[in-house]
Amino acid sequence: MSDAQQRRRQQIAWRAAQDFFEGAYVNLGVGIPTEAVRHVPAGREVIFHSENGILGVAGIAPDNAINRNLVNASQQFITVQIGAAYFDCCESFAMLRGRHVDIAFLGGYEISEAGDLASWDRRKVGVPPAVGGAMDIAIGARAIWVGMEHCTADGRPRLVREVSLPLTGARVVSRVYTDLAVIDVGPQGGTVREIHPGITMRHLREVTQWRLAEATDLRSMPQRDACAAGAQA
Repeated sequence: MSDAQQRRRQQIAWRAAQDFFEGAYVNLGVGIPTEAVRHVPAGREVIFHSENGILGVAGIAPDNAINRNLVNASQQFITVQIGAAYFDCCESFAMLRGRHVDIAFLGGYEISEAGDLASWDRRKVGVPPAVGGAMDIAIGARAIWVGMEHCTADGRPRLVREVSLPLTGARVVSRVYTDLAVIDVGPQGGTVREIHPGITMRHLREVTQWRLAEATDLRSMPQRDACAAGAQA
């Protein structure tokens, strides 16, 4: 993965983490969302849920502090908060099915204009499908946010009129965070809340198959690097 792609992915995770509210219970999906645990604003309490049976994930474990008994659903070694709880998968998914998780921040391959999510099978030779608990999460969490790069590596839109890949959940996505924009999903298509400062709405529409409307308070998307530089100044 190139340095530029790494920066794009961290930007997506950072931007979503700024919107996790105080006291939120948040499930993080595989890929870009996993990185969001690193970017919660200082002083804000967010309780991270991992569907393999942990409530209170603190972060990704550094190499010198690995406990091989502590892994998240992405099979990454993690650290936990003081007071973290451990439980079996049945209890974990009961939390989801009972709608006790406020936000699930998931990765995705495609999202339709109606909010249909495809996130578990790219139909790529040599890459086995891996649904895991995604279908339960998609219908169980109170809000489904997705973090993804706006286009594929070969430039095709991921925000499509209708998904072509196997569904994870139908009409479940309420917000999308990409490297180009923050977009809310509604019955009339997408509402652009924020746009990358380096692009125009015209360009965004060219790389998005959805109908897009501009929010009345549309603003330039804050950039992680700029905010970090400002904090250090």
